Amino acid sequence: MAAASIDPVPYAPREITVGRWRVTALQDGWLRLDGGAMWGVVPAPMWRPMTPPDDRNRILLALRPFLLRDGEHTVILELGVGDRWGQKELDRYGIERTDTLEESLAQVGVAPGEVTHLVASHAHWDHIGSAISERDGVLVPTFPGATLALPRVEADMVLDPDPIRRGSYRPEDLRTLEDAGLVRRFEDGEELLPGLFGHVLGGHSDGSSVIRLAGEDGPDGVFWGDVCPTTHHIQPPFIMAYDVNAGLSYEVRSRWLARSADEGLLGLFYHDADIAFGTIAWDGRRYTCTPIA
Repeated sequence: MAAASIDPVPYAPREITVGRWRVTALQDGWLRLDGGAMWGVVPAPMWRPMTPPDDRNRILLALRPFLLRDGEHTVILELGVGDRWGQKELDRYGIERTDTLEESLAQVGVAPGEVTHLVASHAHWDHIGSAISERDGVLVPTFPGATLALPRVEADMVLDPDPIRRGSYRPEDLRTLEDAGLVRRFEDGEELLPGLFGHVLGGHSDGSSVIRLAGEDGPDGVFWGDVCPTTHHIQPPFIMAYDVNAGLSYEVRSRWLARSADEGLLGLFYHDADIAFGTIAWDGRRYTCTPIA
C-alpha cells in the first residue's frame, strides 16, 4: 500500500451502494495529530513510511463524514470537527477546513434542512463537532430536523467525563442537542434505521462503535470510526495511544478485522487521508486493504 498523503487532497465525491443505502463520502476538512499518539507502541520506523509526519511529528488525517440515502432517509454518519475553534487549537491540531461538511453536502445537492438523521460512532470532538453551530453567540443544532443517534454509554460519559477523558469531549455540544430533543441513545446491536446497525465495542472510548450497513444481496458495509481509523491501522496491534482500554481495543479489533476479511465487508474509513472505501483481506500473514470507488 502506498504511503499516506502529507498534504490535503481536494475534495471529490466518491460513492458506493450497500444494500438499500447509497453511500457518499463527504468532507469536513483535515487535522494533524501526533504520529506517536496515533500509533501507540508501534515503533516510528514502522509507522513513518506508512503515514509520513510533518516537521512537528504530526500525521495528516481526513475528517470524512458519510452521507447515506435510501429514498426515505437522509443520514449523515459522523459529524466532523466543526468551526468553533480558537487559533491555539487550530495550530495545535493542524485543523484545516478546506472543505466543510455543509460545503461538501452542497456539492452533492443536499441542504442541511433535508437531513433527517445523524449517527455518530462515538462523541470525541473531532467526530461530532459539526452537529453544532454558533449563531449570534448561541449554540444551535446545525441540522435542526435531525436526531443524533449515539451509544448510550458514550452519551453518559460526554456529560460527566472523568479527568482522563475530559479532553476528548465538549459536553456543551451534546447538551445543545439534548436541549433541542435531538439525541437518541442506542445499545449494542440496535437497528438505528432499516438496514443500519450500531455495534458498541469500547476500547478506543467507552462507547466506541462500528456502524454496519446491511448488504441484503451483497456484502455488508462497516463504518470503522476510530476502531480502525485509517487503512494503515488494519493490523490488530496497531492501537492508538488515545485508546482508553488497549486490551479491549485489541480484542474487538481482532474480532472485527477477522469478520471483515471473512465476509468481504465494504469498509468506510473516516480518518484515512486518501481512501474512503476499501475491503480488507487476510493474506496468510497480515491484513491487506484494497481501495474501492
